[in-house]
Amino acid sequence: MSTTGKIPDEAELRQRLGDERYHIVREEGTERAFTGKYWDHHGAGMYRCAVCGEPLFQSGAKFESGTGWPSFTEPASAGAVGTKSDDRLAMQRTEVHCERCGAHLGHVFPDGPGPTGLRYCVNSASLDFDPQTGSK
Repeated sequence: MSTTGKIPDEAELRQRLGDERYHIVREEGTERAFTGKYWDHHGAGMYRCAVCGEPLFQSGAKFESGTGWPSFTEPASAGAVGTKSDDRLAMQRTEVHCERCGAHLGHVFPDGPGPTGLRYCVNSASLDFDPQTGSK
């Protein structure tokens, strides 16, 4: 999806995304490291929410974290990504989600490079890439 669109109902979303992607965006799953479509992707453009098409991360904010997931220093805009506390794995983490539709994206950690010092560690399955948007 290349532009922000309507948020599909759950049945339509499950059919469009398939079981694995649906599990990640709606049931807060995680893809295996080094298996996602965008972990080693280097194109210029915009990474958008796989559910609603909202612009989430510009390619200029992507960096090589060595973790096996796409990693970004900052969202495309201040209101694009929301956060909530996640303590499901007996550790305190901060989950990130699309602020518009609530799709689970991944987690943010305070061990990234400048300028923010943050690492938004995102599942490829929660993203679509739009090469036409340009980069930062």
